[in-house]
Amino acid sequence: MRVFVTGATGFIGMAVTKELIAAGHKVLGLARSREKAVPLAALGAEVLHGTLEEPAILKRGVTESDGVIHTAFNHDFSRYAANSEDDRRVIATLGEALAGSKRPLIVTSGTGIVNAPGRLATEDDPPVPSSVIPRAASEEATTALAAQGVNASAMRLPQIHDTVRQGFVTYLVMVAREKKMSAYVGDGRNRWPACHVLDTARLYRLALEKAERGARYHAVGEEGIALKDLAEAIARRLNLPAVSLAPDKAAAHFGWIANFAAADAPASSKKTQERLGWRPTGVGMLADIANLQLDA
Repeated sequence: MRVFVTGATGFIGMAVTKELIAAGHKVLGLARSREKAVPLAALGAEVLHGTLEEPAILKRGVTESDGVIHTAFNHDFSRYAANSEDDRRVIATLGEALAGSKRPLIVTSGTGIVNAPGRLATEDDPPVPSSVIPRAASEEATTALAAQGVNASAMRLPQIHDTVRQGFVTYLVMVAREKKMSAYVGDGRNRWPACHVLDTARLYRLALEKAERGARYHAVGEEGIALKDLAEAIARRLNLPAVSLAPDKAAAHFGWIANFAAADAPASSKKTQERLGWRPTGVGMLADIANLQLDA
């Protein structure tokens, strides 16, 4: 297949591009600058120069491809709601260009948009409304396309990691270095799911090849890692103390990520594994944190 990949120059998009090419697919990757296009082309991908703000470019990418994997998202959390609505519009544009065909569209979502207190979130759980969690707009747009006959499905991501990047944990590392301590909230038993980036890239490929309209997949390798364990692993790597914070101190310490730092959101990928024959084999997040690559 010739696959149009948005976000192809990003952390996940680059891994997806490598996985697709290694499996014999061709990639048309969206790149917003010539500088970012260089490493993408070095992987063997064809580059489409443009941005998410250019509908004509997006439609061209779709028209020239046999399927689409949408990994791009603006992670500026100072305008989280606006970025989520922007993503809804991008997904609608991709879907418009796919209408009337069976070509697959895999849209990136997140396990955190499910409300499943006291249990593991599953693929069967619907997302909360985007009025509650803005990021759910992506999945709402995907569901709408599937209802219209577009072969669209959603890939829910947890904390995706290697020794360089670890999702929201990357921000916890930044805060720890700035504040000279690695913190967690209360007893720190709230949990975050995680998955190695290479396992995640393989799952995107399998979902694309399966092309099951309306499906929801969970890219979960570890169902729930306690925040205390994450904080202590960061503390050991940075040679800093691990400290418990009272809930009323979290906002001042963590800033925009405070709500996430206190969230308990474990998730399962059992049904995803059964449906796609996917078995995560990458190292765990705590091991990647122990070997975290730090800048000077």
